[in-house]
Amino acid sequence: MNAETNSTSDMEQEARNCQSCRKPFVIEPEDFDFYDKIKVPPPTWCPECRTKRRLMFWNQNNLFRKKDALTGKEIFSTYPEEANIVIYDHDYWWSDNWDPMSYGKEIDLSRPFLAQVQELNLIVPWPAKSVQQMVNSDYCNQTSRIKNCYLCFNGNDSEDSAYGIGFTTMKNCLDFYTSARSEYCYELFDVGDCYQSFYLVGCDSSRNIWFSKDCRNCQDCVGCVGLRNKQYHILNQPYSKEEYAEKLAALNLGSYVANRAFYVRVKELWQKMPVKFMHGIQNTDVLGEYIYNSKNVKYSFEVYDGGENIKYSQNIATNIKDSYDYSNWGLNSELIYDSISVGENCQNIKFSFDCWPNCNDLEYCLCCHSSSNLFGCVGLRNKQYCILNKQYSKEEYFALRDKIIAQMNAMPYTDKEGRKYPYGEMFPAEFSPIAYPEATVCDYYPLPKEQALTEGFLWREPNQREFKTSMSAADLPDNIKDAPDGVLKEAIACSECKRAYRIIPMELDFYRRFGIPLPRTCHNCRYRERLKFRNPIAWYERQCACGGRTSNGSNPEPANRYINTVAHSHGENPCPNVFQTTYPPERPEIVYCEQCYNAEVA
Repeated sequence: MNAETNSTSDMEQEARNCQSCRKPFVIEPEDFDFYDKIKVPPPTWCPECRTKRRLMFWNQNNLFRKKDALTGKEIFSTYPEEANIVIYDHDYWWSDNWDPMSYGKEIDLSRPFLAQVQELNLIVPWPAKSVQQMVNSDYCNQTSRIKNCYLCFNGNDSEDSAYGIGFTTMKNCLDFYTSARSEYCYELFDVGDCYQSFYLVGCDSSRNIWFSKDCRNCQDCVGCVGLRNKQYHILNQPYSKEEYAEKLAALNLGSYVANRAFYVRVKELWQKMPVKFMHGIQNTDVLGEYIYNSKNVKYSFEVYDGGENIKYSQNIATNIKDSYDYSNWGLNSELIYDSISVGENCQNIKFSFDCWPNCNDLEYCLCCHSSSNLFGCVGLRNKQYCILNKQYSKEEYFALRDKIIAQMNAMPYTDKEGRKYPYGEMFPAEFSPIAYPEATVCDYYPLPKEQALTEGFLWREPNQREFKTSMSAADLPDNIKDAPDGVLKEAIACSECKRAYRIIPMELDFYRRFGIPLPRTCHNCRYRERLKFRNPIAWYERQCACGGRTSNGSNPEPANRYINTVAHSHGENPCPNVFQTTYPPERPEIVYCEQCYNAEVA
């Protein structure tokens, strides 16, 4: 055994109190097995507090202006001007014109190690943005292999799109979140493999559908929910091809007023249909939300395409295995623990941020790439056996690593709230260069300022530049047919936040082509509206709402209950199935178990 841990094999379930929030949490035997496998001690923070701590380091969708430390020029950056880190322009940072090893420091075993890592972090330059292989996509971040995109974040392999977050392989799309492999689509949440479709939530493998939720393999449908393999439906009612075309034209969806009025009707229909207790398909033994094509994934959120043996993780995709407390990225990575923005062929990464690609055996590292066997390093590329950016031999490295781990346990870093960080805990949130309102944590765990400060997070009021507006959103033409080319020159006052926004040429062309009215809100407010479709990261034990003939209860046909269309396996008795779900009990949705849900939508 290594010096940093004791054997945890065959341990029983253990209840602990979180060092941060003081609430109880449980470490299961399978958790002890994992910690033993990667040779770390069990955590002293609960899963939720660990998640918040990680997410404080991740700015998913904000761009700021900050001065390049080399030129003094103001450039777009992941980090605001107030952030206490040094940045270089992306291209210069990746060049050979400077050497991050020149900042290397000797270990001082008389001081907390993490304090020394942070001191290094404050002097080693960071790249202004995290991007690679970009073409004509200057206003994007955390993206790779994208072309002709605007204000797109946390995605890859896409082109000719705008206002997207969390995506892959999108083409000619606008306003989308956690979506993939779609073309000519607009206003999407959790959508895959769709074509020429608009205002969708949780739809898959469909084309020419509008205002629909939870539809699969559908075509030419409007305002539908829970349909499978259907065509020519409006508000879940079937029509002939000719009737469908006539009624679709009559809806006049190119009119903003008519469009919004119809959307209200659609949402009312959505609420009348049962929902499955979780969002996900083709899974085996999972407990979580937005889990797809995965196996043995527990208490995790947004895990896509090949997750296996994952726990307490969020927003990871494509062949991720044997990892705990892993946030953002993935792509053929394994044995990742309490790390964020790590991915692309990475292995055995612990307590690290923004390390990719082809990294292995990193601990307490920030912004390191294509490296192995690093401990407490910042900004290194193609290096191995380094500590605090100083080179060691293989033998020296492992001997010193053991000494540092022992020292971290004997002299842990203590944050401003008095919480201690021995070996095995991620960096304190106070090390993050971004504040709570700037970090992605506020999207997953929205907190008011007072509570965020109470939990020890840095708070900075948004410092957004105000631009003079030239017209109100209310003055935009009602119908897209009447939108003049001159609208491209207008600075429009958002109807929600009142800040200025613009319509860009690709937008106007898209709206005209598909008969979609001009938006009355800015892209940030539209993003906030899409987030309302996302369930929270919280787990509730609930019983299936199927009461036999109807949802929830003995009265067979109350107006506020769903009437089952087929007989279920439990007959007219209430379904006995109990599950954990992210739907809070106070939510209006009718939540069914998978068996009852499938009986109604299959």
